[in-house]
Amino acid sequence: MQHPEKYTRQFFDIPDAPMKWAKKSYVDHAPQWCSVDLRDGNQALVIPMNLSEKLEFFAELVRIGFKEIEIGFPAASETEYAFCRALIEQNLIPEDVTIQVLTQSREHIIAKTFEALRGCRQAIVHLYNSTSAAQREQVFRKSQDEIMEIAASGARLCREYREKHEGSIRFEYSPESFTGTEPEFALKVCNAVLDIWQPAADNPVIINLPVTVQLSMPHVYANQIEYMCDHLKYREFVTVSLHPHNDRGCAVADTEMGLLAGAERVEGTLFGNGERTGNVDIVTLALNMYSQGIDPHLDFTDLPAVSELYSRVTRMEINERQPYSGKLVFAAFSGSHQDAIAKGMKWRETHQAQHWNVPYLPLDPTDIGRAYDADVIRINSQSGKGGIGYILETRFGYNLPKRMREHVGYLVKSISDHQHKELLPDEVFEIFRTHYVDITAPLNLTAVHFVQHNGIEATIDLDYRGQTTSATNNGNGRLDAVSNAVRSSMGLKFIINSYTEHALEVGSSSKAVSYVEIIGGSGKSYWGTGIDTDIITSSIKALVSAVNNMLNDTEA
Repeated sequence: MQHPEKYTRQFFDIPDAPMKWAKKSYVDHAPQWCSVDLRDGNQALVIPMNLSEKLEFFAELVRIGFKEIEIGFPAASETEYAFCRALIEQNLIPEDVTIQVLTQSREHIIAKTFEALRGCRQAIVHLYNSTSAAQREQVFRKSQDEIMEIAASGARLCREYREKHEGSIRFEYSPESFTGTEPEFALKVCNAVLDIWQPAADNPVIINLPVTVQLSMPHVYANQIEYMCDHLKYREFVTVSLHPHNDRGCAVADTEMGLLAGAERVEGTLFGNGERTGNVDIVTLALNMYSQGIDPHLDFTDLPAVSELYSRVTRMEINERQPYSGKLVFAAFSGSHQDAIAKGMKWRETHQAQHWNVPYLPLDPTDIGRAYDADVIRINSQSGKGGIGYILETRFGYNLPKRMREHVGYLVKSISDHQHKELLPDEVFEIFRTHYVDITAPLNLTAVHFVQHNGIEATIDLDYRGQTTSATNNGNGRLDAVSNAVRSSMGLKFIINSYTEHALEVGSSSKAVSYVEIIGGSGKSYWGTGIDTDIITSSIKALVSAVNNMLNDTEA
């Protein structure tokens, strides 16, 4: 890279930070959540949502469980204003949900904001102005005292307009560009605003400390949050809120460390949509907590449905590898991963495990509406026998013997490799069925009869490429007798190396499935599978299938 010397650290660290937060190992309770999808998220869209899309998204946020939803900047445009009025006039805001609106510290904007809230039972008015050193110097060209007066004047105006409002209004203040602001100055501004609003038990206030632009590693932000939490006035009646953006890819880490440092509230968006690289992803935050045994108090039990609605109304795609919500995040293509997952799932079943601890899966995909066979075990040329066997067993009921799983696995992987594609579960089953199940060509047994004579005597009618014949032979069991009859009548060399069976269905008319492995004269292994309501017939079908695989291989 050229010219790294042009960059310098723009953040302000806390000297001798106590870092009490670093002694905690996890976030032990859910924060207050505030969705900003309809404001911060919406303004970042190439095509912002229309009114009907916003209303649909708002209803989904309510269903998920958000109790605070920032709906927009009513003074910014007629669309934003109309959305706010529609929610109020159509009585679409549940009693336990509070809408939040954003306003700059300018009187005509504050006036328009309160006008938009007319008739609203309860709302949060979110006041902000930028405080960073870069903004003060380059944009506003104002001193610290002048910037502080902008915040204070806005706070006074909000207080005055609230006195005329019939509903319940809470206040929130954000020193925008907090991470680029000297901590002592950020504290001074926030405390000046708090002095005007006078937080109390019946007048709680939110101080929101945004990562407007990510400038540092997450631990620096945590130190800044801890400093503010330790020094804010009226702390008992102040909720410290976080609003991280994701410029350095650390928004989730910023938020989790900020919560450890004393913050109680999080503003973010579903799937992290937002300006530049986005806001913090609330889905990831919530499910991180869930996977640690903490109830996030948000409902993502049908995450695919939430994802579908989000993509439809925002026209934004969710990355396939995005945590939890991406289509491929639970997918295991690697053979060793598939084998470990399959064995882990079997272990859970046999041990009736109470806690989730399956290799490679940080949480149970079914808890968020994903399916094991469709989302977890995915089959391509990198897959292994464990994953392919898992698909055949859990989806279709075939519990293949261990050596057969390896045999089928190599075949499926080869087909996937040659076709350069992933194989869906139905395609995997079709490969198995076509190559192993009830194969009747070139050899077919059209009739089989048994009598007790020198053990078991089997008489079979054979059809080999249209030529019919009969043969009789003995064995120490029915399958052995049929095998001897086939071998002697056709002059074949093979032995039965293994035989297993299990019920394929449950019930009085259930079908049985049999697996037979034979070893040909060359020492090569061949497998066959048979299905029938009669277990003897299914075993004979499996034998004939294995013999046909041998014949087709040697005659190829």
